[in-house]
Amino acid sequence: MLEDSAEDLYEHAPCGYLSTLMDGTIAKINTTLLDWLGYHRDDLIGRRRFSDLLTVGGRMYNETHIAPILSMHGEVGGLALELKTADGVRLPVLVTSVVKTGTDGTAQLIRTTIFDARERRAYEQELLRARREADAERDKARAFAAILQRTLLPPVLSAVDGMEVAAYYHPASADQVGGDFYDLFPLADDTWGFFLGDVSGKGAAAAAVTSLARYTLRAAAVRDPSPVAVLGTLNAVLNHEYHGTDPRYCTVAYGSLVPDTRGATITLATGGHLPPVLIRADGTAELVETPGGMLVGALPDARFASTEIHLAPGDTLLLYSDGLTEARTHRRTRYSEEQLRDFAATLAPTTAPALVAAVQDLLAGFEDGVDDDTALLALSIPASGDDQP
Repeated sequence: MLEDSAEDLYEHAPCGYLSTLMDGTIAKINTTLLDWLGYHRDDLIGRRRFSDLLTVGGRMYNETHIAPILSMHGEVGGLALELKTADGVRLPVLVTSVVKTGTDGTAQLIRTTIFDARERRAYEQELLRARREADAERDKARAFAAILQRTLLPPVLSAVDGMEVAAYYHPASADQVGGDFYDLFPLADDTWGFFLGDVSGKGAAAAAVTSLARYTLRAAAVRDPSPVAVLGTLNAVLNHEYHGTDPRYCTVAYGSLVPDTRGATITLATGGHLPPVLIRADGTAELVETPGGMLVGALPDARFASTEIHLAPGDTLLLYSDGLTEARTHRRTRYSEEQLRDFAATLAPTTAPALVAAVQDLLAGFEDGVDDDTALLALSIPASGDDQP
């Protein structure tokens, strides 16, 4: 069995070995490192210092960090540096140095082990390139999602004489298009239609259903403004289009609004949606429950019913999606509809813009407890004596 000599193991080790005097003068260097650098032994031993092999940045780092650490602790390891080869090429390496002391404790030499880090550097650069590409693709996806989301929401709400209106949309993720939607639009005979809904799922598929639901609601309201009829039409369309192996449905609150001299009369129907919150001028608040109200699009014969509300001066109606009432508080408990009702009561009497702003602050306080999109739509009658719009 052949055995390598200690000298041969030193000279041809798979790493570089370098010994220097305490001032950095090279005293010994193995063949491996000489081959990497492209020098002859006589070019370096006794003639050059370790710092001469470093790049300008490496020399500064050696003087300000490596030398002081070696002086204080006697060793330093795992440092990423760059050496300069004889022809000026940068060689990425990992360096570990240890101070050799004599029997009296006096520092005599610095022994340095050097590992070729070219493959590691290439790997790191590839990782960096891949990350940059992934970041660029994510930014493109977010920009696309933001643009698509904007097409699914009205850029501004229509102004209703004698009323205040406000809306807000909070996306849970910048990477995906959410399924929440809302709108407020004029119909014939001083009637207005409004809705807020939530489509199941996220992404492009949910966006397609959201778009279909929005435009179906508006078109159905033009033909027959009755909220029950409007939800019935949307149910028939969704059930017809998505009744196969990939059923799609949504929850919706749809209402018709007729302003009058005493405020406004609202006829409201819901399809599986959360009960709106009605905040009265006298400081009370209630959840507006509507009879029936099945998920829209889930069944071909879904039934809907409506209820009538009168908004007097100082009253406000809030529609919202489940991103708000499924949010987690700091105690990790779900924020319920009853808690929202009680919160709204503390604001009474309020206005649509003030209420939406307060709920925005409430959402912000949940921080990472909000894991679903949230949409808000509020309608209010200015209190008596307030300036009319």
